[in-house]
Parts: sequence; C-alpha cells; structure tokens
Amino acid sequence: MSRTYWVRLATALAAAGSLWLAASQAPPPADLTVTKVADDLHVIVGSGGNVAVLTTEEGVILVDDKFERNVPEILAKVRTLTDKPVRYVLNTHQHGDHTGGNAALIQTAEIVAHKNARANMVKNAQPGVMRMAFSDEFELHLAGKEVRARHLGLGHTNGDAVMHFPKHRVVHTGDLFVRGTPFIDYANGGSSDGWMKTLDNILALDFDRIIPGHGDICGREELVRWKASFETIRGRVREMSRAGKSLEEVTRDLKVDDQPGWSSTGLLARSLPGLYEELSRGR
Repeated sequence: MSRTYWVRLATALAAAGSLWLAASQAPPPADLTVTKVADDLHVIVGSGGNVAVLTTEEGVILVDDKFERNVPEILAKVRTLTDKPVRYVLNTHQHGDHTGGNAALIQTAEIVAHKNARANMVKNAQPGVMRMAFSDEFELHLAGKEVRARHLGLGHTNGDAVMHFPKHRVVHTGDLFVRGTPFIDYANGGSSDGWMKTLDNILALDFDRIIPGHGDICGREELVRWKASFETIRGRVREMSRAGKSLEEVTRDLKVDDQPGWSSTGLLARSLPGLYEELSRGR
C-alpha cells in the first residue's frame, strides 16, 4: 500500500483518539487555585484549561469552564471574588477541557464561541452547545467592562478565538498558545501553516500579558519564543520529508528536546501524522 494510505490511516487513528481529547485523558480531580491578574481579573488554574474570571457590578464573565465535574469548584472560587452570578461564558474552542462546564452553566449563563467551534461541538456530539456564535469578532460589554473575542485564523482548530481584555492589556489565547507542546487538531480543522499566521495576528494585538490555554501567565516574549520553537520543529519535519523520510522515520528521529517544554510523546505524537502530510504537500 502507498505511503499516503498509511499517513491517512495514522491521521484518522490520531483523530479518533483525539476526539474529546482532554475528556478522554482527564486527570484525576484536583483542587483549583486562583491567580490574580488585576483586582477584577483572575485565573482559575488546575484540572482542565485556564479559566479567566472578569468580575463586574452586573455579573461575571468567564473564559472557558474546564470539565463539567469542575463547575461546582469553579463557582465556589468565583464566590470568593464576588457575590454576582456568572452571566457569560466565552469559549476559546471546542475541546472538552475548555467547554465541559457548558452543559451545567448553559442553564443560567449565555455561552458564546466562534461559529466553527460551535459546529465542531455539534459534529462531535458534545453537550452544552452554545446558542450564540460569531464569525470574526464579538464584543461583550458589561457594566462598563469589555472583552473582545477575535477569530484570527486557523491553528489549534478551525474555531479558535482569542479573548482580549483591552483595559488590562491581557489576552487569553486558549490552546493557540500553551506552555508546552502544541496539539494540531487536524480532525477539527487545525493547521500548522495557518497557526503561524494566526500567532503573528495575536502578536499584532495591544497586550502585555498572556493567559495561555495551559500553564502560567506570561508576557508576549514567551509567545515569540514559543512560535520560534514551533517554526523550528515544522522546519525539521519539512526537511526530513523532502529528504524522503517516511512518517515512521520522522516519528523515530525527530529531535524536539532542545525546545523548552516540548516533548516528542503525547500531543506532538498525535499531531505528527497530520503535520507530516501537511508539510509533505508543500515539498
């Protein structure tokens, strides 16, 4: 059988294994912690993806909501910050470690995401599908405070949104930026080529600090370095493909441990069949 067949088969298997990516590999329950960004902006850390909490006099805006099992503790943490209810949830993308709480929160809060993220949730039969979706940009104004949700291109999926808190000069990137190895969800429209352009679009925004999808809050310089690592790995895969290396050889020989926080196992291993095929097409 042809190399293309085996690449497609490996990609399909990786996609099947990545469906409900975080939910299927959910870590055991862990206590959540709260990190202060500003008096009215905090991050709930632990278990699933990072949750941003913007408090206002008219209610709370969340960015993402982890797994469904985390909702009671998320709400308990919110109550330590304000007595106002959660009014809105903005989802950065559709993966279950960022949207799992939708199923519970949709009963009392309005949930918003990019239209492709919504379509992916419908396709994957995920619970808590939002009623509202946007195409390119969505502004949420509550009690004089603002969050701007922007779809800046393909990347981790085809429906990623960056949440910009302009007053605070902070962005929440979702999994378009993580403090570690990225996952390219080709089954849900992800693209490494598109991702590089999208990262440039993020860097064009006016911000100083980043809430990543996973990992510690950091400055824009960390995103610049992470993008450089991503480009280095893409370049290595492309060169090995041009040299006629098979997917199996690339998987075996690809060097990543010189890039801070990167690992050749786990998420990169899931991404590699699709990345190999994507970059091989550009030979």
